[in-house]
Amino acid sequence: MSCAAIAAVAVLWLAGGSSPLPPPPPPAVAQEPLFADIVARAGSLKAAVEAFKAGPVTPEFKRGIAELAALDMQGHLTLAKRGTDGDLKCILKGIAEDLPLKLKALEAAASDKDRLRAVQDMGYLLNDNVEVITSPPEGQV
Repeated sequence: MSCAAIAAVAVLWLAGGSSPLPPPPPPAVAQEPLFADIVARAGSLKAAVEAFKAGPVTPEFKRGIAELAALDMQGHLTLAKRGTDGDLKCILKGIAEDLPLKLKALEAAASDKDRLRAVQDMGYLLNDNVEVITSPPEGQV
């Protein structure tokens, strides 16, 4: 299955809701500094994106999205080099490619309705960025 297809399935799966069971411990990769940094940055940017419902996107936010996209790609390349964790590797690549697109959509939103949708889409993607790293791989639930 291609990375784009895996990323699309993961986004849909994560948007579907959570399990009624208590969450299992995060996978080992979530404890590594690179991936912990991705989680922290994505969480921070998700909290900040709500402010853009009414105002322009700040240069700091743009820089944060660019840095996060670069870290996601670095995570993808790290996992590819190890030859492990195929799904996460592909999902991180997809997120790295989608972040700049969602940022452009947010900046281009002309109406309140378009802006709200762009803020929601960016928020979902940033949330997915956290969850794909901190959720255990399928089969470990």
